Amino acid sequence: MFWRLPPLCARLWLVLGALSCGAVWGQGPFYSAASIGNTSDGSTGPFAPNSVLSLYGTNLSLAPPAAVSEGAVPLSSVLVENSPAPLLYVSSTQINFLVPSDQIPGAVTVRVVRQGLAGPAVTITLVAAAPALFANPGYAGYAIAQDWNDGSTTATPDAPAAPGDMIVLYATGLGHTAPNPDPGEIPTTAANIVALNTLQVFLNGAAVDFSLIKYAGLTPYSIGLYQINFLLPGTAPPDPEIRVSVAGQTSIAGLKLAVRAPQSLP
Repeated sequence: MFWRLPPLCARLWLVLGALSCGAVWGQGPFYSAASIGNTSDGSTGPFAPNSVLSLYGTNLSLAPPAAVSEGAVPLSSVLVENSPAPLLYVSSTQINFLVPSDQIPGAVTVRVVRQGLAGPAVTITLVAAAPALFANPGYAGYAIAQDWNDGSTTATPDAPAAPGDMIVLYATGLGHTAPNPDPGEIPTTAANIVALNTLQVFLNGAAVDFSLIKYAGLTPYSIGLYQINFLLPGTAPPDPEIRVSVAGQTSIAGLKLAVRAPQSLP
């Protein structure tokens, strides 16, 4: 089994932008199902258990905008099917929360409660897996991935991976794992996704041979984060579009993997 936790993992969630505006005392939280999206790529569903979602609205919190891990007191809660969801970021206009990992596919309700004031109960759809990749904020149109062969540096157009390299691709929404973390638990070990036999990685629409996929599962010490480690085929084209499919759901189109052209023989 191959997995690695490079320094980038600790910074991945920092790309989740934060908005702020003043909350109005006495007014309850307001939002809709349409204002909930995947934090990594903005896709609006369906979603998967153990995914990080962003809920946008007004009057969501009275606390200053902050990542909860920084010690902020959110003064708000998000309930998914009446179960508290772990919070990662809270402001008056945005809450990033983790869909509890023990949720099962189907229609589930989401509700924000701020100091006793409840917002509307809205419905989202959960499926077994809903893969979503991360866009590199410094390189428009490129996915966040690392090149294991190059010291786990980020693969970018300035430092592209080479055919034959081991790639670590980061994602959310790959669904339940074995073992599956408890809701809000930060995993400390690797754990394969249970839908591994349905996993496909596509480069320009062509599936990577399954034998080249060495690990797909949780990223240790990172909440709601998954990784897929695979060998880049020797025939990989330069900067191919990369998509991931799990349990019949495919990540959105439009992201490329930074890959250099194959070296020609002298």
